[in-house]
Amino acid sequence: MLKIPRAIDLIGNTKLVDLSAMANPKVEGVKIYGKMEFQNPGYSMKDRIIKEIFDEAAASGKLQPGQTVVCASSGNTGASCAMISAMRGYHAMIITNRKCSKEKQDAIKAYGAELVVVQDGVNYMDEEQRLATENPNWFSVNQYENPLNSRAHYNTTGNEIWNQTQGTVTDFVAGGSTGGTITGVGTLLKEKSENIKITLADPIGSIFYKYFHEKEVGTPQKFLVEGVGKGNIPGVINFDVMDDVIRVTDQEAFQTCYDLARKEGLCVGGSSGMNVAAAVKIANEATEPRVIVTILCDSGLKYLSKIFNQDYCEKNGIKIKKTN
Repeated sequence: MLKIPRAIDLIGNTKLVDLSAMANPKVEGVKIYGKMEFQNPGYSMKDRIIKEIFDEAAASGKLQPGQTVVCASSGNTGASCAMISAMRGYHAMIITNRKCSKEKQDAIKAYGAELVVVQDGVNYMDEEQRLATENPNWFSVNQYENPLNSRAHYNTTGNEIWNQTQGTVTDFVAGGSTGGTITGVGTLLKEKSENIKITLADPIGSIFYKYFHEKEVGTPQKFLVEGVGKGNIPGVINFDVMDDVIRVTDQEAFQTCYDLARKEGLCVGGSSGMNVAAAVKIANEATEPRVIVTILCDSGLKYLSKIFNQDYCEKNGIKIKKTN
C-alpha cells in the first residue's frame, strides 16, 4: 500500500538553500543558508506553531471539533490557523489589521475562516483577548504569549538547522514579532554550542532594537515590512538568548526581495528579505569563515499587491534598483 501523507503531515523538515552568492565577504568560507519555510503546506513557518498549539490543546481536551478558535495575526499565523482549523473541524475567527496584504486576507477566507480587519487605532491582539473573555467556550491561540509558540521552533526548526548543517552553523539570523522563532531556535542552538551567535533582524520603526541595546521601550514608528517588529514586548520573546539586534530599512528589505527573485529565483516576502539583508551584513563583515542560517518565512506570492507592485513601492518611497 502506498503511504501518501496528508497536508498536515508535511509541516516542517523544510530544505536549506544556499544564498551565499547574495554576499560579498572579505574572506573565504562564509556561507549563507536560507531555510525555505514557504515549503510548508500553508506557505509559511507559522504552520509549525499552530500545529503545536492545536496538538497540545486537543490532547488536553481544551479544543474539540466544532469549537471556535480565535486568533490575532498579522496574516501568516491566521492563514495557518484557518487551514488547520478547516482540516480538524474547528471554526476559525481571524483578527488582523489593515497592514495585512490582500493576498493573505484572501487566503484566510479561502480556508473558510471568518476574517475581521480592525480599524486603525484598534489593537488586534487586544481584540482577540476581548472576544475570548466574552466567549469562554472559544479557544484563544494567544500566539504572542503562548510558550508553545517558541517550543514548536525549539523542537523542530532548531533541531532541523543543527542537523542540516551537520553542526557547523555559527550564526542564526531571524526577525521577530512574537519572538517565537528566534527564541525557540536560539535556545536550542545555544544548548548545542554557546559559540553560535543569535542575531535578531529588526525593521527600523520597531522597538526591539532600542529595548535590546538600552533596556528601554521606545515609541514605535511606521514601517512597511509585515509580520516582524513590534510596538510592545510580547511574552514569548526572550532577549537573553540573543547576542545582537541588527536594524534593516524597508528599502533594504524590499530590494533584497527583488534581488532574491531575480538572482536566486526565490520569490519571498518582506520579512524574508529583511532576514537575508541582515545575514548579508553579517557575511560581509565576517573576518573568518561563518555558516549563517536565516529564515525564508513565507512566499512572495502573498505580497504581489505590495512588495512586487511598483506603484505601491513608489507611493511609499521605495526605489527598486534593477538587478543585473
